[in-house]
Amino acid sequence: MKKAIISLAVAAVSAVSVTAFAACDNSDKIYVDTNAFFAPFEYYDGDRIVGVDVDIMNLVGEKLGKKVVFENTEFGPIIDNVSSGKKYDCGAAGITITEERQSKVDFSIPYYTSVQYVIYKGDTLSVDGTAADGTEYVLWSSLAGKKIGVQTETTGDIYVNGEITGDGFDGVLKDSGAKCVQYDNAQIAVDAIGSGQIDTVVVDMLPAQYMVGKNDSLHCYALYYSAEKATEEQYAICVTKGNTELLNAINGVLEELGKDGIDKLVAKHLGLN
Repeated sequence: MKKAIISLAVAAVSAVSVTAFAACDNSDKIYVDTNAFFAPFEYYDGDRIVGVDVDIMNLVGEKLGKKVVFENTEFGPIIDNVSSGKKYDCGAAGITITEERQSKVDFSIPYYTSVQYVIYKGDTLSVDGTAADGTEYVLWSSLAGKKIGVQTETTGDIYVNGEITGDGFDGVLKDSGAKCVQYDNAQIAVDAIGSGQIDTVVVDMLPAQYMVGKNDSLHCYALYYSAEKATEEQYAICVTKGNTELLNAINGVLEELGKDGIDKLVAKHLGLN
């Protein structure tokens, strides 16, 4: 928790400086809204925001001859911040494409496919099965009666609340005693497992693996509805509607990188190469 608090303090200072800077002429800059607690896509290295999305956007900046400026904010407002066009040109934060979000912003082509994972401590849960591709999984129904931490307004939040309420979802957790607990970022949620405030955290695959890799007491597995059915979502970068120059540049970089290029960036930020 101490690390998270320090990082948030750094983020607040950075936000103030960038906010003042953004008031100037930004024609030679690209302002990117992010939430820097979603490694390996964006995270703090000292006082710098780094990650897969940062590398992608820096390539976009090179293509357009513009400096890229990242600012850390809460995840929830990113879509509306970009939609307003008042300050940010785009949002890059491992953002999943949804119909609701598409009504507010334009999305790039997808660059990464993810699934929801559950993080837990000790024997709170156990593996329920193995899919045909060898993926070990925990069933959504196994979260019955659990206090489930999520990052506010992420797809993890959407899935968990949907399964608890049954609103637009299967409702596998409806009337099960499960409770959704929202946090500003996934790391704070994971810290809450250690302090006993919650039982589990539901978050995307790579951030789950990254955080569990730094804590030997935690485990994480894919969340499945059955052996044949998992969640699946696609990440993209969002821009203010009508900003075709920036959108085309982002798509151009993503096409040039391809799957192999993105996988290399992921491996780099997971410390695998």
